[in-house]
Amino acid sequence: MRLFSLLLGAACAYALHASEAGVLDWHKPQLGVPLIQSHATAPTFHRREYDTGATRSTILTVTQSNVLASVNPANGSIDWRYVFDDDDRIIAYHKDNDVVAALSGIGGANLRLFDAIEGDLLLETRLHSPEAGRLFEPETLGTAISFGSEEQAGNLFVLTDGHVLRSIDRHTGEVKWGWSAPDQTSLVVYSKILVTPSAIYLLGLANSFASYTLHISTLSPTTGEVIASGNVPSSVTTGFTDVVVVRDHRTSEVEPHIVWLEDKVIKYYPLTPSLKAKPAVIKGATYRSLQDVGVSAFGQFVAVQEDGSGRVIRLSSEGLKVIWDFADSATSPQRSDAIYSGGLDVDGHPYIARVFWSHAFRQASAHIFASHLAEGKGLVTGFTFPFKTAEHGIISHVAVDAANPEPYRVLSRLFLTTSTGAIQLWQHDQHQWTREEGLADIRVAELVELPERKIASHAGVEQEFFGARLRRQLSDAQDFPQYAVNFVRRFVTGSYASASASVAPSTNTTEPLSRDTFGFRKVIVAATSHGKLYGIDSANGEVLWSRVFGLGWAAQVGGQIIPAKLFVTRTVNDGEVPQVVLVTQRKANNGLVDTVLFHVDALTGDDATGKSPANDVLQGKDVVSGPLVEAFLLKTASARVVVLLDEFLQVHLFPETDETLRIFEKAVPALRIPLKTGPPGQRQLTGHQIPQKVEFTGRYIAYPTWTLPFPPTEDIRTVFARPTDPVASLGKVLGNRTTLYKYLNPNLIGVVTGPSASVPASKSATCAVYLVDGAKGTVIYHAVLPSAEGACDVKATLVENWLVYHYYDSEVGPGQAKGYRVVSVELYEGRGIDDKTLSSDLTSLSNETTSVSIHEQSYVFARGITTLAATSTSYGITMKDVIVAHEHGQIQSVPRRFLDPRRPKQKPTTEEMEEWLVQYDPVIPDDPKRVLSHNYQVAKTRRVVTSPALLESTSLVFAYGLDLFSTRVAPSNTFDVLSENFNKVQLVFTIGGLALAIFVVKPMVARKRLRERWYD
Repeated sequence: MRLFSLLLGAACAYALHASEAGVLDWHKPQLGVPLIQSHATAPTFHRREYDTGATRSTILTVTQSNVLASVNPANGSIDWRYVFDDDDRIIAYHKDNDVVAALSGIGGANLRLFDAIEGDLLLETRLHSPEAGRLFEPETLGTAISFGSEEQAGNLFVLTDGHVLRSIDRHTGEVKWGWSAPDQTSLVVYSKILVTPSAIYLLGLANSFASYTLHISTLSPTTGEVIASGNVPSSVTTGFTDVVVVRDHRTSEVEPHIVWLEDKVIKYYPLTPSLKAKPAVIKGATYRSLQDVGVSAFGQFVAVQEDGSGRVIRLSSEGLKVIWDFADSATSPQRSDAIYSGGLDVDGHPYIARVFWSHAFRQASAHIFASHLAEGKGLVTGFTFPFKTAEHGIISHVAVDAANPEPYRVLSRLFLTTSTGAIQLWQHDQHQWTREEGLADIRVAELVELPERKIASHAGVEQEFFGARLRRQLSDAQDFPQYAVNFVRRFVTGSYASASASVAPSTNTTEPLSRDTFGFRKVIVAATSHGKLYGIDSANGEVLWSRVFGLGWAAQVGGQIIPAKLFVTRTVNDGEVPQVVLVTQRKANNGLVDTVLFHVDALTGDDATGKSPANDVLQGKDVVSGPLVEAFLLKTASARVVVLLDEFLQVHLFPETDETLRIFEKAVPALRIPLKTGPPGQRQLTGHQIPQKVEFTGRYIAYPTWTLPFPPTEDIRTVFARPTDPVASLGKVLGNRTTLYKYLNPNLIGVVTGPSASVPASKSATCAVYLVDGAKGTVIYHAVLPSAEGACDVKATLVENWLVYHYYDSEVGPGQAKGYRVVSVELYEGRGIDDKTLSSDLTSLSNETTSVSIHEQSYVFARGITTLAATSTSYGITMKDVIVAHEHGQIQSVPRRFLDPRRPKQKPTTEEMEEWLVQYDPVIPDDPKRVLSHNYQVAKTRRVVTSPALLESTSLVFAYGLDLFSTRVAPSNTFDVLSENFNKVQLVFTIGGLALAIFVVKPMVARKRLRERWYD
């Protein structure tokens, strides 16, 4: 154990220090893209009023990443956020003055209350078990939250499962009373609550033959007793989409109304506790839809007519009445369809905004209607603002906040959600801030090396003429004296670049992108599912450039670009500007799917093909008229070629030139392509080869060569391959001077299987991990793992000859408890030591490819993880660590020595100690000093990407999920850089002293030798 303690201390010696936090790393907390499909989850302004009369505003929203958050409207910072578990989906939130209530889980299983400004969790209670909840589509159906009126101010009324209503004390969580529909299996699903001092109105839909019928039940607010219940004569075909509950809470003289659209006509029904009223109709127009824009509690909503024009309808003592028609709001090819939104000012007056895009003026316009101005006649103010649709897509949702500083003046703030996932705040026509929340849903990402500063500054000089080149070189020569002075100063003082210093550029720099001394700064190219490609500075996380994907022909019908794979096709080592190719699937709204490539300059985001202007959307190249089956990068000494297989297994190349065709023809005999085949329940892994002759279609067509079937209870979850990182050593020299040669079969792939979706969930279901020879389908390694309550969540990575996988073991046995396990597997050639088969060079026909010796060991791991990856360095000399992302939001490094499967069970011998082997301990130490993210909470990490720096000792780490995080690690310490406390000045003086001594002694020695010759 002394050696183990020594190793642990050595591992901690390079732990992250407090002084390096925020210098070597950065963390970008995200919210996710707002969930705008339902009014119950969409963004809204909220104003908190204090007893002193002061107010403070914030923006509340639920996001697609299952986060409830508050955004500061002043600067776009996150005031607070609460990250819900993935299996506890947020269904709705509702705000009161000082608190925000949220329902989550199936059927509204969980209720939480938060402080509206600080985000403190005030109350958390489970209303029913998630397993007992009812599933609805959409999931917001059957749930609602409402705060009590003045007489019931301390109560919270919660509707769950579509038929259960509870009155809950908002301070203690005590259920004061509960009510459940008498017939829970009936066809009535309640989905809306209206609380008044005299009654609680539950509004639902009763399923009838061809449509829905409105159903209302009234209950006592104090006891929950039913006052009345019955159907309202109605025929609703769109569910609650065109149903609005409208009231004016500022007065008790006006009865609340339920308003709905039936056969393009607006009907309404006054709500009284006895439900004795009769439906009525608003005559005079036909309508397309009704919209609750968030001010229905102030008696107003929007009705859209058949021609697309919008109207504001208000409830007053005179009934429902049209009070405003938005001018020029009818559907027109000159503008987009309008988005309507409502908000309040500090005095509680309602405002309704109409926002649309003008195709003629290429700007967005906003019209703000205030019903209380102009002596109660209503007033509209309008303005345009320069929204950049080429950078942020189209506006998807608007939340509005307003102020009325003067009688005929309205100031507004617009909170925009865009189709690319960005959120923006505009104050009138002035842009305030933007948050790129689309980055919370990155699908693929790669780190691209930057060119040297000289190359970067001289980029694009290939076509430079002699005169221009001479002038440029003379201009550069002017800086040589200053360079010489700086060089001498650095040499004398020892002020060289530091490996522990930040490489972030200064804020006012205008120099082109270039790498730092050690290659720590790179460009992170990332593509999201919201139709946008980003270039991110790895030094500080700032967005360098972004491009919106064009839909091509699908722009006429609408669609979505889904990133599939990202390849670096040109690097700085090629002597040119680095480029990337993004492979995507374009899913059009008409059901057609095809494959599109985007070829981009990694430094600027410019279209490498030159077809898309820099100030427009990025148009791709249609390469496959159909879905993509597989894509990979073919690397050779002369070029990099993207190879794609369509649904008919035809081969497509990019770029498709005579040179790339020749390169591909030479590589064909060695290509082996394993693919997932078969329907669910009959999954197979099928190997394919490509013939050396082109088929009659004019393309190569892959054909199957072998098939590996899996049991009917197993389905393929993940197929992963070993990265093409350099391997420095082909073997491991043992303490007794013998050698274990690494098994480096280039066709080796890993497969994770889990319970099939076609088989009913069972606690006895199992998972499995396979290592398969992708050239002939031979199973090299196989392990059966227990599932966790029927679910399989195995995380695995394969690097060189080393496989690491993590899973949850729910089985209990003698000396064994439930918990997380991590298994380390090393593969070596032959049947033992000094058995060399040259696995990296064997052909697929050789039987030696299956001659493998396996070393395996299991360890107890302290936590669940969401992903893991191995570090990567330039030459593969540095020992590799495993980077894991914990479920609770930490990124941690696990040294390979702790995961070595050859750790002896007894005290290490002298030979084993020479290999730095430590005695086996079943528990991997959970060392907080190895946490790379220190006090950052990196939420919901989905993938960790590692990339080599110029220093062999250092690996760059980029983790993405909900948050973004980047750092650098040195698994074997920075052995190729002098330490920070190295005395460079003393070294300079020592060298100078030696030089002076030589200068003085040399003539003395020469004279002595001369005298010796005379005397000889």
